[in-house]
Amino acid sequence: MRVVPGGLWLCAGEHPTLPRPEDGVLRLVAGAVHYWRLEPEAWRPALEQTRTLGCNLVDVYVPWNVHETSPGEVDFGRFDPRLDLERFLKIAAECGLFAIVRPGPHINAELTFFGLPERVVWDADCQARSPNGKPVILPMLPRSFPVPSYASNPFFAETRQWFEAALPALAPLCWPSGPIVMLQVDNEGACYFRDGVYDQDYHPDAVAQYRQFLIGKYHEVGKLREAHGDSEASFPRVEPPKQLTAKHADELVPHLDWAEYQEHLLTASLRRMTDAMRDCGLTGLPVFHNLPPADLATPLDPALLCEELEMIGADYYHTASPEQLRGIAYRTTELAARAEALGFPCYAAELGAGFPPFMAPLRQRDNAFSALAALAYGLRSFNLYMAVDRDRWVGAPITPKGEARPEATFWRKLIEALERLEFWELERRVDVSLVVPRSFRRLARVLHAFGPVSQAAFDVMGRGLTQCVAEAGVDRAGSAIVATQDLLDQLWDHFDALGVSAGFIGGDLIEQALERSKWVIVASPGGLDNDLAARALEAYEAGKAISVGPFLPTRDASMRAAAHRIPDAEHSGSPPWQLNLGSSLQGSVARWVEALGIARAGVDAPLRMTVHHTRAGAPKVAFVINPEVEAHNARCRIPGVLRATDCLTSETFEAKSGEFSLNLPGRSVAMLELHAKA
Repeated sequence: MRVVPGGLWLCAGEHPTLPRPEDGVLRLVAGAVHYWRLEPEAWRPALEQTRTLGCNLVDVYVPWNVHETSPGEVDFGRFDPRLDLERFLKIAAECGLFAIVRPGPHINAELTFFGLPERVVWDADCQARSPNGKPVILPMLPRSFPVPSYASNPFFAETRQWFEAALPALAPLCWPSGPIVMLQVDNEGACYFRDGVYDQDYHPDAVAQYRQFLIGKYHEVGKLREAHGDSEASFPRVEPPKQLTAKHADELVPHLDWAEYQEHLLTASLRRMTDAMRDCGLTGLPVFHNLPPADLATPLDPALLCEELEMIGADYYHTASPEQLRGIAYRTTELAARAEALGFPCYAAELGAGFPPFMAPLRQRDNAFSALAALAYGLRSFNLYMAVDRDRWVGAPITPKGEARPEATFWRKLIEALERLEFWELERRVDVSLVVPRSFRRLARVLHAFGPVSQAAFDVMGRGLTQCVAEAGVDRAGSAIVATQDLLDQLWDHFDALGVSAGFIGGDLIEQALERSKWVIVASPGGLDNDLAARALEAYEAGKAISVGPFLPTRDASMRAAAHRIPDAEHSGSPPWQLNLGSSLQGSVARWVEALGIARAGVDAPLRMTVHHTRAGAPKVAFVINPEVEAHNARCRIPGVLRATDCLTSETFEAKSGEFSLNLPGRSVAMLELHAKA
């Protein structure tokens, strides 16, 4: 069993009930069903309706605090028939559904304590710690609770005990003996939404790991002292910073080290959990983790996670608005680039279908807009969360009794269209890559101005980091962060308006960016990783169209002065080495798009459009997006297209010289099948 771009490759073996796909690849189209929240007699009709939507997998949480009867003892149906997971999964297989299992330990699922036993939550040794050593409380409905430490050894001992009690019973249900084909480790592992740099975790086990991290980074105490500007520093006694005290950029090193360590802490914790799952017999299955909606603002580092797990996915809960559209585009194109580079499907681990009652309502229009917009920017597979309704949820397409609601029609038509068009085989070309180094996101987290109300919280509220970074002080590094994000936003808008296919990509994937795109632009707030800066300059001097901006990288990733060279002169026939903000940016972008021969397919502002091609290069699917409240007439220009057909309504639009028109309601997305010249 392994992940491939189209889904999961089902290795040798046959299941008596489940059909093996003709090409051996199982497409990841799943629907979430919470067996323990349904009456057992509703399981079969609920699963049958989930299959009717077009899903071929059921997504299943396994809640620790629901199954545990006492420490190390669990009930899987012996006392409560709603907990008979084995029977539920066997019925799923009979309905033609494979299974994704998510055993935590944290699952959220709108459960009190996010699925953790109350005794673990209130165990002081398991709790994350604030800078003053106090428990870190999550103000969550229906009840606030102290969040666990991802470094706590007692917490991991409890987690292993849970896995040892629960998971061996699932081993016989793994493919090909059973329907389980994939596992998720933990859930949205971003410190339980308490993810500010100085918010947590000062647990003794976390501090001990931080010191080990510094040993691995600096090796010698002299290098540590030089970097931290502390002649008395030592590995056994160094303390993590508890607030931002830097006055100058050179003093940011210990703060950036602490933020970088948090990325390694989360990755190491997920690795420990994964190892524990596999020790309990769940071997041979791909393991993934899901990134929360504000993942780009959290200490979850996709590059590190993908070194430990077979794949990652992202969760989508967005409203239909211009601000949310930009967020969907940024995070989806970045995920799609990593999926392409590493050979796994670009997957929405949770694609919102409904909403929990204690968050802002997400109407069907919002769910449809979010799903179609994510597909427009590169999503290729997903899990409908929730497919079947339950307590503490509103608006799933299937009732708890297994009856289809009107909302089911949209999902059924969408999945039918994706299947018919073999959408996972199509590619959205990326002619311009916007490279965002991890060090940029790390610096933005360190310079966050609102304490425990983290940058991720601002992101969820539709506010970007330009509204939550402290701009004054620290050599105005915060102003550099704001200017860099402004440049990225403006570039994105200019490329979108020109009909240029652009996408974000992590700094660790610079080689992929150089290979796939005609123009590469590296975000630089004045500091870049030494290797990234050197590679960008090397590519520029070799004649590649590559730029940095808005600042020249005069510092390294830790914001210490660095001797990065700059070109002696602008390279003939290439865009400028440095891109600046200013009134001339839009005109400069347009000139270089033309000079570099970058393809354009457009629609008039404020609408947006993306085009997806076959491997042979023919345009096959277009998404036309209207994020505004008002309806608009969309005049679409796609060279070589003869006509377009709406995939959900079957309405056809004839094209003349590659141009056609359609009326697009406010806050909506049209998915169009394109019929091009042979």
